[in-house]
Amino acid sequence: MLLGLASTASADTAASRWAIEKDGAIKWTVNERVPHFDHVEMAGQQLAVVLRYGVDADSAFRLNRSLVFPMLRMKPNKTQNNLKQRFNTDIPGMITVDDLTLTDEKVKDIRFDGIMTVESSFSTVHRRKKIDNAVSLKRVLYPSPNSPYYCEEYIFTNNMDHPITMRIPDWKVKYTTPENAGVYGAYKIEASLSKNGFFTIEPGKQLDFFAVFCGQKIDDAPYNRIYTDAERGGRKALIDQWWNNLILETPDSTLNTMFAFAKLRGAESIYNTKGGLMHGPGGEAYYAAVWANDQAEYINPFFPYLGYEIGNQSALNSFRHFARYMNDEYRPIPSSIISEGVSFWHGAKDRGDGAMIAYGASRYALARGNKEEAKELWKLIEWCLEYCNRKLTDKGVVASNSDELENRFPAGDANLCTSTLYYDALISAAYLGKELGVPSSQLNKYTRQAKELRKAINDHFGHNVEGFDCYRYYDGNDVLRAWICMPLTVGIYDRKQGTIDALFSPRLWTDDGLLTQAGTETFWDRSTLYALRGTIAAGEVEKGMDFLKRYSTRRLLGDHVPYAIEAWPEGDQRHLSAESGLYCRIFTEGLFGIRPTGFKSFDLTPRLPKDWEFANLNKVRAFGSEFDIKVKRAAGKLEVNVIKDNKTVLNKKINEGTTLKVKL
Repeated sequence: MLLGLASTASADTAASRWAIEKDGAIKWTVNERVPHFDHVEMAGQQLAVVLRYGVDADSAFRLNRSLVFPMLRMKPNKTQNNLKQRFNTDIPGMITVDDLTLTDEKVKDIRFDGIMTVESSFSTVHRRKKIDNAVSLKRVLYPSPNSPYYCEEYIFTNNMDHPITMRIPDWKVKYTTPENAGVYGAYKIEASLSKNGFFTIEPGKQLDFFAVFCGQKIDDAPYNRIYTDAERGGRKALIDQWWNNLILETPDSTLNTMFAFAKLRGAESIYNTKGGLMHGPGGEAYYAAVWANDQAEYINPFFPYLGYEIGNQSALNSFRHFARYMNDEYRPIPSSIISEGVSFWHGAKDRGDGAMIAYGASRYALARGNKEEAKELWKLIEWCLEYCNRKLTDKGVVASNSDELENRFPAGDANLCTSTLYYDALISAAYLGKELGVPSSQLNKYTRQAKELRKAINDHFGHNVEGFDCYRYYDGNDVLRAWICMPLTVGIYDRKQGTIDALFSPRLWTDDGLLTQAGTETFWDRSTLYALRGTIAAGEVEKGMDFLKRYSTRRLLGDHVPYAIEAWPEGDQRHLSAESGLYCRIFTEGLFGIRPTGFKSFDLTPRLPKDWEFANLNKVRAFGSEFDIKVKRAAGKLEVNVIKDNKTVLNKKINEGTTLKVKL
C-alpha cells in the first residue's frame, strides 16, 4: 500500500494522540494522557457496529459495543427503526488465571486500520506475590464483511516462568424481540464465546478464543461454526482492495493516510437489502435507505474513481429508487427512499433534491463510462433538470422549501446551494447527452440555461456580507454562511477572493472547520469539505492546503479519529460515511481538477502547493479505464503525465492553473 513517500510534518502534530505506522495503520501508544474515550463505526453488508472505547484513568481498556442490524426492521418501519443492541460486557473480566480474576490492566497501544487491535497486559498473584505483566492480551475487533456477525478475538499469552491455569465460562446471551414489534416478526440477538472450560498454559504459550455477536430473524438457522480467519481475512481483503486502488501519493503522509481511510469509510457502509445494495450514512440511525444529498450528491459521483463494483452498483441502485418517483405533474422527488426501498421520507419538503440528483447522476454517469447505465439514467436526469427549470423564480434562480440542513438554519425561498448544483448538472448533462446522441437543440438549451443561471446566481446571490464581497445564502441573509463555498466547486470564480477570505476568516473558520453560520457553535464537516475542494480548485492552493492539513491532522490523529464527521453538537460527531467521499473529492476534483466531459474524457487542472515537488493519483478506475496521473515540478512549470496500460496518454509541461483535455 503506497500511502506515502517522504513525510512532512503537519500542523498540530505535537497535539496528536495517534501516529501513522509504516503499513498505513494508525496507532495510539498509551501514555499518561488518560483517561481518554472515543467512538468509531465499522460496517459490513449485514450490520454496523459503533465501538465506544477508551482507556480509563488506571490505564484499563473499556469497551461498549453498539450493534445495528439494518435489515431487521422494527415497527413502525421508519428511517431509524433498525434493530439495535448494546453490549457492555467485559469479557476478559470473566476469565480467571489460577482461580483469580485478572487485575490491573495496562493498555500498551491501540491500532486501527479498519480492524481494531488492542495490546495490553494484566497482573496476577503467585505465591502471595503480585506479578505485573503476568499475562498479556491481544484483542482484535471487526465486523464480518457479508454476514450479520461482529467478532472479537482474544489471544492471551503466559508471560511467567511457570504454567498457569485459565478458566473460560460457558457464556451465552440471547435477547429476543416481540413478534408484533418487528416488520418481519420476532428477532434474536445472540452473543457467545467459542471456547469454555479449563486450560493449562505453559510459559510463553497462548490461549485464544473469540466472541461473536449476531442478529437474526427468530426462525433463521443459528450460526454454528464461524471461522474467524475467514471473517477477518474477508474484512482485510476489502480494506486492501480499497487502499490499493485510487492511491494518493504526495509528500504529506497525513493527507495520504486520511485519503486511504476515507476510501475505507466511504465504501464499507453499503447494505445488502431486499431493495438492492443501498449505501447508508450510518451513525446508528441512517441505514437501508438513500438520500438525495448523502448518496446522490456526495458519494455516488466518487465511486467510479475507486473502481469498487459494489459501490457502483449501490450508486446505480439509488438512482433507480429515486427514478421510481418521477411523475408527469412534476411533483418533487422525495428527499430519501427508506426502509429497504419500501417507503420514503419527505419531511423537509423540497430541499433542492432534484438539483442534487441531477448533479450526482450526471457526474456519476460520465465518470462511470458505461453507456447502458447512462441511457437508463438519462430519463431521470432530464426529469430533474426540467423540474428545476420549472422552479425558477422571477430572479432566475431555483426555488426550494429548504436545503440539505432541513430547516436547522434558515434557507429562504431560494438558496445558493440548489441553484449551484442545478448549474453544474446542466453542464454535465450537455456533455452526457452528446455521448448518448441527444439532439443538439436540447443540449444547446442546457448550455444556454447554464449561462443564464450563472448570471442569475451572481446577480441574485452576489452580495457584500459582513464586509466580504461574496454571496448571501438567500435573499435577506446578512450573516456569513458556510455554504457560500458552493460556486467555487463548480467553476464559478467571479467572487472567489471575497468568498475565500470570508470562509477562512475568524467569523467562520474554527479548529473543527467551518461554522454553519457565523456567530453560532454548530459545524458540519460536509460544508468544510466542499469549501476546501472549492478553494484549491479556484487556485488558492496555499491557503486551502494549510487549512486542509490542519483539518486532516485533527480528524486522523487527534482525539476523535480517523474519519470526517457529520456534525457537532448534533450527533456527537458521528462518522457518517458519505462525508468521507467528500474528503476524497478534495483531491480528485480539487487538487487534480478532474472534471468529467465524456465516457472516455475529462478536463484536468492539476495544482501543487509551493513546497511539493510532486503529487500522484495512481490506479484511477474511472471512465472505463485504469490509469495514473502524475504531476511534478519541472523548470518552473508542472509536468503532467497520464499513463494507461503502461503507455503515456498525455505528457505536457504547463503553467499551474492550465486545463488539459484528456482523452483515454
